[in-house]
Amino acid sequence: MSFPKSFLEELKARVRVSDVVGRKVKLKRHGREFMGLSPFSNEKTPSFTVNDEKQFYHCFSTGEHGDVIKFLEKTENLSFLEAVERLAGEAGLEMPQRDPRAAEREKQQTGLIDVMKMAQDYFRAGLTRGHGAEARAYLQRRGLKAETVERFGLGYAPDQRHGLLKTLQAQGVKISQMIEAGLIIGGEDIKEPYDRFRNRLMFPIEDARGRVIAFGGRALDPDARAKYLNSPETPLFHKGHVLYNYARARKAAYDAGTVIACEGYMDVIALAQAGFEHAVAPLGTAMTENQIDLLWRLAPEPILCFDGDKAGVKAAFRAMERVLPLLKPGHSVRVALLPDGNDPDDIIRGGGAEQMSDLLQAAVPLSDLVGNWVVQGERLQTPDDRVRLETKLEGILETIADDRIKRHYKRTLKDKLWQHFADVFGWNVRQKIGQDKRKPPQLDIVGKQARSKIPDPFERTEVDLVAHALNHPRIASEYFEALERVAFRTSGLRNLVNEIVRASVILEITDPDILLRTLKGRGLDGIIYRIRSSVVAQLKAGQDRPFEEAEESFLATLQLLIAWGQFYEINEEALQLTDSEVHLKDFCNRVNWLAAELRNNSLRGYDGHFYFVGAEYRKRKVEADQRAGTSDLNAMAS
Repeated sequence: MSFPKSFLEELKARVRVSDVVGRKVKLKRHGREFMGLSPFSNEKTPSFTVNDEKQFYHCFSTGEHGDVIKFLEKTENLSFLEAVERLAGEAGLEMPQRDPRAAEREKQQTGLIDVMKMAQDYFRAGLTRGHGAEARAYLQRRGLKAETVERFGLGYAPDQRHGLLKTLQAQGVKISQMIEAGLIIGGEDIKEPYDRFRNRLMFPIEDARGRVIAFGGRALDPDARAKYLNSPETPLFHKGHVLYNYARARKAAYDAGTVIACEGYMDVIALAQAGFEHAVAPLGTAMTENQIDLLWRLAPEPILCFDGDKAGVKAAFRAMERVLPLLKPGHSVRVALLPDGNDPDDIIRGGGAEQMSDLLQAAVPLSDLVGNWVVQGERLQTPDDRVRLETKLEGILETIADDRIKRHYKRTLKDKLWQHFADVFGWNVRQKIGQDKRKPPQLDIVGKQARSKIPDPFERTEVDLVAHALNHPRIASEYFEALERVAFRTSGLRNLVNEIVRASVILEITDPDILLRTLKGRGLDGIIYRIRSSVVAQLKAGQDRPFEEAEESFLATLQLLIAWGQFYEINEEALQLTDSEVHLKDFCNRVNWLAAELRNNSLRGYDGHFYFVGAEYRKRKVEADQRAGTSDLNAMAS
């Protein structure tokens, strides 16, 4: 069958040649093109190129050349119709109906494109005339140059009820066409049709081919009911399938290797004028699935840029919820939140393009935004609060469709959430766990100096911790960042943990027997034997234990290690004690209470036990400091 030209062009615009070719050919970027070994010959030196901007592939060794449709025909022996049907399915495009009316619809759309071009000419002329003075003044206040206004085709819709209608009628356009194009409001219940846009600064909205298909209008009357007004849905325009400035930004995004998605028309124009021509924007709505797909066609990791106010933060979180289910290998987003109360135009005016560039460079990965969303506005005081946050995190991560991406997000964000808990309770893991390689002081009570002898628990607890990772490599894969932060005191453990992490993360080994064979002969046999002989390795972290139970035991052990760090910290404090009886008494009370809490731990204690311990300890310390301060004042008074 014969397909409408517009359908084929839309199909090619939605599907990148490199994505399709990359399934069969290992491609490597070289400048603006990709190169790889030809699928049409048995060459050893790459001569096969793909150019997404020009939408073709070319093989220098065989002379094969074509578009994405022809590539499928050649490499998969598909007919033209079969290739188009497959690509349309991937792109989410409906195949044109096989009826004689298709050509008529194509002709109708071509006619509406002509009508939109006439309307744009009318609006552009309106900006240069006397009644466009207010619009010109607004553009000057916003700092737009004349060449920028011309390049983006900005115009003005006069405050006239029938100005556009009469102008188009004079050029032979029917009122029914104007209504269908969304330019005129009319219908059976409206006695007299009238212009949709009046007294508004006009922004033409273009399709992927650079043709005007709709308009956005900004009200110049501060009392207008709608500050911004877009064209309605029409045969040409589907708001959720279009990005403002997409056609103009395509080449710039290709050159920059990324694309900036901001919030509105003026943001895009201000960025482009400052040199960031790879900027686009949705059309007044939250980012849709189709718009995210458009962004990924321009770049694998677009930057979503939001104003730093509350509305901007909410918009960022809405975009996050929309993107997560769509994540796929090699495609994600970064997020740039501007300083509070500023939009891109404010940043560029105040600090220039350099400051804007710095903010974009500082854009955070999507995983960081998810982590911020989980703790945003949440209370964290009790174990129940922690359970609520963990449940919230698990809920949002379950929306990720790709299992591999979901696994890595869980691994990273669980560790970040756990670190957040530690920060809230004043436990900096990097400082508390084994930062001081010396053994903790063995103290006894000598005179008024508090010195209580305690056993060093680190060696046993460290061995228990590694036992979990050795018998359950998945634990090392999911919590490798936490393991890397532990500065092990026990000889050989750091090297062993590094090897376990490498095997589980890079080699993706999940079977403990395969892991042991991989580690054999690396000079670690002695420490492995010692670990496997431990009680924890044989019982709570045994290979026959379900992963969920082993994971819970591992986290409890890690928390115990942190708690011992807290205990040693207060023993270090003992060296700084004064002779004050109040200081000594309170200190000994805190030591005895904390020691009892630690010794009573069974490694199966309820979730959040050690966070409670830390919070209670600090509470007691504050109260002790207050009592000590009162005692000192009384002593001074006497």
